[in-house]
Amino acid sequence: MTSKQYNSVWFREPRKQAGSSPGRSREEIVAAAMELLDDEGLAGLSMRKLGAKLGAGATSLYWYVAHKDELLELVYDEIWGEMIAPDPEEVGWRDAASVMAHSMRQVILRHRWAADLIGRLPALGPNALMISDQTRKTFKLAGFTGTDIDYANATLTAFVFGMTIPEVAWDTAMAGYEYDGDNLRQTVAKAAAGYPDLMEAINAANYENPRVMREVCFDFGLVSVLDGLERRLVT
Repeated sequence: MTSKQYNSVWFREPRKQAGSSPGRSREEIVAAAMELLDDEGLAGLSMRKLGAKLGAGATSLYWYVAHKDELLELVYDEIWGEMIAPDPEEVGWRDAASVMAHSMRQVILRHRWAADLIGRLPALGPNALMISDQTRKTFKLAGFTGTDIDYANATLTAFVFGMTIPEVAWDTAMAGYEYDGDNLRQTVAKAAAGYPDLMEAINAANYENPRVMREVCFDFGLVSVLDGLERRLVT
């Protein structure tokens, strides 16, 4: 039995622009793909549409990427390049981790299509590796050692993904609907009838500012995660 080798756009050198090339750069192609994705989502991205946007035939794009999945690897790495990972030696490990987590959430919300690529594509590009390296340094500076550095890193990113991906799904499902806080409260209250604790929470919830609630909820969870990680350092 032979093992299947994993192929990635990052495992080969990009083709250099030459006289026989289509005259486009990888950066131009990625930028155009990002625009298409932001406008139409993953379902709206095709090599044909991308070629039309660039004024080139779809086949000419294959000079730079072997197939659509390679293109997705490239755009996926671009979002990692938009994340902020401060130097923990300058701001302290907790502030560095907090800024990175909030930045990661905002980038995913800004590029909703990225939520469908998390866990589907490996983060092997230079931007993703830079963020990963910086967060490892952050938790190493905090006092974690060995594989605990990676566990702490994974815990933080899992929290961000776990909080943000459902938020993207909700925003996507509600796209095109006019938000009505009173109507939503009444609908949820009807579904939760008979559960007094839930009804108490529904009555206390601020349905007029769901985005504010999400921000507060995310920050509450993030502080709790960092508190838990810090607690492990002193036990």
